[in-house]
Amino acid sequence: MNIDELNRRKKLILELMSDPIYTAMKIKELAVFLDIPLSARHELKVVLEELVYEGKIKLSTNGRYSKINVESYVGVYTANARGFGFVKVEGLKDDIFIPAGEEKNALSGDTVRVEVNVYTKLNNIESGRRTEGSVSEVLTHANKYVVGIYKKNKSFGFVLPDNQKILKDIFIPKGKDRFAKNLDKVVAEIYDYGHKNKKPEARIVEILGKVNEAGVDILSIAKSYGLSMAFENDTLNEAKRVSEQDISKEYKKRLDLREEVIVTIDSEDAKDLDDAVSLKHNGKNFELGVHIADVSHYIKEKGLLDKEALKRGTSVYLVDRVIPMFPESISNGCCSLNALEDKLTLSCIMEIDDKGRVVSHKIVESIINVNMRMAYSDVAKILKNDNTEGLYSYKPYVDLLKDMEKLAAILRKKREARGSIDFDIPESKISLDKNGKVIDIKAYQRNVATNIIEEFMLITNETVAQEYFWLELPFVYRVHDKPDPDKMKELSIFINNFGFSLKPLNNEIHSKELQKLLNKIKDTDEEALISRITLRNMKQAKYSPNCSEHFGLAAKYYTHFTSPIRRYPDLQIHRIIKENLNSGISDRRLKHYENILEEVCKQSSQMERRADEVERETNKYKKCEYMLKFLGDEFSGVISGVNAHGIYVELENTIEGMVRLSDLRDDYYEYIEKEYAVVGVASGKTYKLGQRVEVCVERVDKLTKTIDFIMLS
Repeated sequence: MNIDELNRRKKLILELMSDPIYTAMKIKELAVFLDIPLSARHELKVVLEELVYEGKIKLSTNGRYSKINVESYVGVYTANARGFGFVKVEGLKDDIFIPAGEEKNALSGDTVRVEVNVYTKLNNIESGRRTEGSVSEVLTHANKYVVGIYKKNKSFGFVLPDNQKILKDIFIPKGKDRFAKNLDKVVAEIYDYGHKNKKPEARIVEILGKVNEAGVDILSIAKSYGLSMAFENDTLNEAKRVSEQDISKEYKKRLDLREEVIVTIDSEDAKDLDDAVSLKHNGKNFELGVHIADVSHYIKEKGLLDKEALKRGTSVYLVDRVIPMFPESISNGCCSLNALEDKLTLSCIMEIDDKGRVVSHKIVESIINVNMRMAYSDVAKILKNDNTEGLYSYKPYVDLLKDMEKLAAILRKKREARGSIDFDIPESKISLDKNGKVIDIKAYQRNVATNIIEEFMLITNETVAQEYFWLELPFVYRVHDKPDPDKMKELSIFINNFGFSLKPLNNEIHSKELQKLLNKIKDTDEEALISRITLRNMKQAKYSPNCSEHFGLAAKYYTHFTSPIRRYPDLQIHRIIKENLNSGISDRRLKHYENILEEVCKQSSQMERRADEVERETNKYKKCEYMLKFLGDEFSGVISGVNAHGIYVELENTIEGMVRLSDLRDDYYEYIEKEYAVVGVASGKTYKLGQRVEVCVERVDKLTKTIDFIMLS
């Protein structure tokens, strides 16, 4: 009996036993119902034994076969490099364990239907083990395209996936290799996902370059997440056409601010400048102008550029490149607020008193001409040292910058008073040479200049959100839900290890309480660690058409208005604002916005999470590349995480690696979950979060993006 026939008979038997009339049958009865002659009963017995072995039917003591009751769930499958996997089901507390060989033709990330044997499930619950199941059907394949290294044979080839969770090589038949050479990095399109005994088949659709070629490493990671590097010709042509349009007709329609002193303050290498600021005194009050690129003037709804921007959701900023939401002629050209050029903007002009309260404001279409492009580092030097030595072009603006610093401090104080949380966690500053190789990695923290722009953007976003909430118009808000109470209990237990506590109010932790905690740990050895753990225990911010409190900012109203060149939600609300300013929003248009905003918010939130993940993965890869130079070297670090497998140690340059428990040779160590520590059974020696240790770099694997340390102290 061949495999196809065996599977056909299995299916027939299971279908028959699903009927309540035929739930428990002897082999003779099954033979009659299936019209199997006496001479073939041995083959029937083989089929039944296979089904018993697979756990799909059972054999009773009186010789009757019956189908085992199963529960069916739908979830996302995640593979483990050791062959097994898990299915995460929404609503279930624990993932369902999938043993090796029970994944059908699912690849990591696929949405699957998983069946759980009820009898086995009850046994597992009684014994304290995880629920176990098997994939019965793949509902949605997540991996249409796979990035990897091409291995060429004489008449065929294979792609070895970069993604270590895709456990199968991808077969490339003859004629479908696009003339790829051995060890090329490629993108393969899967057209046959295979089965238990057959590898997936694909065709190569893009050759990225040689493995060690400059930039191919980052390009490969970006491609593996489905990021579009280039734009279609039709989209580029539309971008060229709209970017070259004459804007002089707009001058009379807008508030002309070209005589105002307006500057941009950004990073030195930024090219897509979408916000500019102005500040002057109005009696005792400040008049703050925040002027945002009017991208919606150029990008019309439902056009090619608009559709592509919605698809991308956001620009993606990687260590060696930017993957923009718009073509360069838009993002760095007509929309970018370059100095000494007339630019169309949407301005929010606010009168703010000395307590940081917005006394009045107006949102208007405007035209500006930026006086000077400033860099964060230069502004920080001037405000810190109070001189312009070597920065003579800034001299006329020193008083303006000091006023900006003063207003930013007032706004920050007001924000902190209501409980807004600031996570001052150092980011990684990765420097590359011209060949894309890492020169240096160090911690990069915000400075006075970045704080000025941050405060100005925050107050603008709040002001715009509040106005449009009370106008009761369809809108896109930036929301941040309250943390899960159980997560806050875990955090409270954790910080007790360091002598800190959290006091709930009505069984809830207010953002002000978390802010107090962060103030207490400021400038201590535990600051970075506790800040990260606190951040991990909070929910992700997202976009929503419904206005609710932003927990992290302790703001009742919040939106994203200030970056339409690189974020789609900002562009979306600019359209709504402009339509309301010009002609008002008709009932038909109100209904239109109500119909589309849910999907816009969902898509934008998903693309934002994807961008964050790609950024993390590329940074991890470059950190591994950098640490290959230090194999055998010793470093000082802080324990940043502990689990049953090992101890994570973060170095001063933000690079993190693991000390495996199996590599601790002086004792047998056990993981004590409640104490966030590992303890030596014989010696009682303890390693816990926040502890400073000395480590040696033992192993670095760029493919898995992991660094292994050996503990020295």
